[in-house]
Amino acid sequence: MKQELRLQATLFLWSVLVTLFEIDAARAAAPASTYALPQLKAITSSDSILVVSPHPDDESLCCGGLIASARRIGAQVSIVWITNGDAFKWDAMVVERKLRPRRGTYRELGKQRIGEARNAAEILNVEPDALFFLGYPDRGVLSLLFDYYYPSTPWRSRFTGDNAVAYQDAVDAGAEYDGENLERDFRTVVDRVKPTLVFAPSPQDTHPDHRGAGILAMRIMGERKSSDRVRFWIIHGGRGWPEPHGYHPQLPQTVAPRGRGMQWEQLALDASVINTKFRAVEAHRSQTEVMNRVMESHVRAIELFSRTPAPPETTCLKAEPCEFENGSIVEESSL
Repeated sequence: MKQELRLQATLFLWSVLVTLFEIDAARAAAPASTYALPQLKAITSSDSILVVSPHPDDESLCCGGLIASARRIGAQVSIVWITNGDAFKWDAMVVERKLRPRRGTYRELGKQRIGEARNAAEILNVEPDALFFLGYPDRGVLSLLFDYYYPSTPWRSRFTGDNAVAYQDAVDAGAEYDGENLERDFRTVVDRVKPTLVFAPSPQDTHPDHRGAGILAMRIMGERKSSDRVRFWIIHGGRGWPEPHGYHPQLPQTVAPRGRGMQWEQLALDASVINTKFRAVEAHRSQTEVMNRVMESHVRAIELFSRTPAPPETTCLKAEPCEFENGSIVEESSL
């Protein structure tokens, strides 16, 4: 019995030492990539912020600290979800407990994720009337903007089977899946919110919906001569990033491999804001069941935002294949 207890104690201490080693390694790499970065310009109570979220959960992962901090000082914050995240097969398998989920299961997953997004927004203190769901196809945003802008036949999701917005609480329920409608609905949100700052995914993000959402924000803000109001973030930044995986709120976030060469700024988060962000992330139960440690990796002591959408030599801003590495399950998800 004593030997067994000694073994358990030894294994526990060893796991603690391994974790501390990972944290020290991350801290050692941080100064050159993070600590020297300039601060994000202070947000004021007169700001109107629009967070562009490709899927429910991205708003919390990228910007939960920003949102909570902005609301605390009285700034207006709105969130627009481009899709409802209804095409993540691993998630649908968990929901239905089957290897081959039915199309109806994907729609139910979309509805579940809408509810999770509303719960997260409530935790972040965002007003219910500042939440906008566009309902366009998960894993289809880039195709709508490039290949199905003026289609003779609307794009059809191979997951839900839908070719039009199927969610009744969407900005325009029933709108056919094409790029023109997507841009129109996004313009509707921008016109209502009148943002002074827009936080959108970088086209360098390896998820195609994130890349597409970033290009969408750039197009609409660009036609308003307001490109300087957009700041960019990355969630899918390269295989294995962020490191170490798991909940390490004392660590600064590091610049993603895919984000090197961009003009990053940092927003420091205090303990209360970090806790609020963590609770918002955890509100996305359908996602944390599948990839909890990866999601927790985005809850760090700072958040990073870039003034530029991509590095100078990128091809990701054009209607051509982007130089992405082979995707992992995370890049193939609706995260």
